[in-house]
Parts: sequence; C-alpha cells; structure tokens
Amino acid sequence: MPDVRVKCRQYRWTLQQDGAPSQTANNTINYLKRGNVSFTEPQMWPPNSPDLNPVDYAVWGALQQQV
Repeated sequence: MPDVRVKCRQYRWTLQQDGAPSQTANNTINYLKRGNVSFTEPQMWPPNSPDLNPVDYAVWGALQQQV
C-alpha cells in the first residue's frame, strides 16, 4: 500500500479486487480498514460479466484456447 499511495497521491482512488480467496479473507479486509484504504467490500463487487471485465474474457479466454 505505501507504493500505491506514493504513485496515486494526487488522485482519488478506490481499490477494486477480484474474488481471489486471499482478497476476501478477513485478515485482508481488516488490514485495508485499519490502513484507511478506500476499497469496495466483497459483497459490493459487481458480478462477473464480460461487460465489466473485458480483459478477463478477451485476453484470458484467448490464452486458454491456446493451452
């Protein structure tokens, strides 16, 4: 988080994570709250949708077909 704060100090930003178990863990959520980080809590994340995640569907989908 210190690196993000340095790079983004002049901007308002909100951390948006994906659904990885380490990002939804209570320890992670509590760390972000203690650090006064603006973030979207897991229950407020948007659904997994090609409209909201074009890179996930376009790039990763193409890579999966090659593998």
